[in-house]
Amino acid sequence: MLIETELQLREIYGHAKGRAKDKQLSALERHSINFIDHAPFMTLSTYAASGALDCSPRGGLPGFVKVVNENCIIIPDSKGNNRLDSLVNIIETKQVGCLFLIPGVDETLRINGRGRISTSTAHLKQFSHHKNPPKACIEIRIKEVFLHCAKALMRSKLWSADAKLERSKFPTIATMLNDQLCLSEPPESQATMVARYQQDL
Repeated sequence: MLIETELQLREIYGHAKGRAKDKQLSALERHSINFIDHAPFMTLSTYAASGALDCSPRGGLPGFVKVVNENCIIIPDSKGNNRLDSLVNIIETKQVGCLFLIPGVDETLRINGRGRISTSTAHLKQFSHHKNPPKACIEIRIKEVFLHCAKALMRSKLWSADAKLERSKFPTIATMLNDQLCLSEPPESQATMVARYQQDL
């Protein structure tokens, strides 16, 4: 049977209660700000006017996302491949969802809000010390913020050394792309790719 209505879902799962229901806030406070300040990694989810979805990883040193105030954060749009999927989606619909992670911490922080693309000098100067400063920033006005429990990361053992896969046992991105695109050129080695990427960080 396919589940097609919320009523059907609730018949199976019931409703959130207690802290799980009440934890959703409309603005940042000291714990969510502290989480962002320690997070070196996040994912950014957006969707286009067509309804097409996208989820993009973003990373930097801990605190690379800047807190303007309890209602606003700024994400640097670091140098990438110029696909601009997230940025185009934000221009079209403005809706964004963020998930922040801290290595060693199984809890995560979720933020939903409205985004816009900014080239404000005041925003960009916060990242002027970067080797490759961003050309633009993503400004997010917060609608919802809440902590997410540790269960998913505990199940995955994400931060456990035993869960890590030795990189040499997995295909390089060049090998995978060659296969996906039916290319005959020799694939770039992992070491060469890492050295090349280091120049763009």
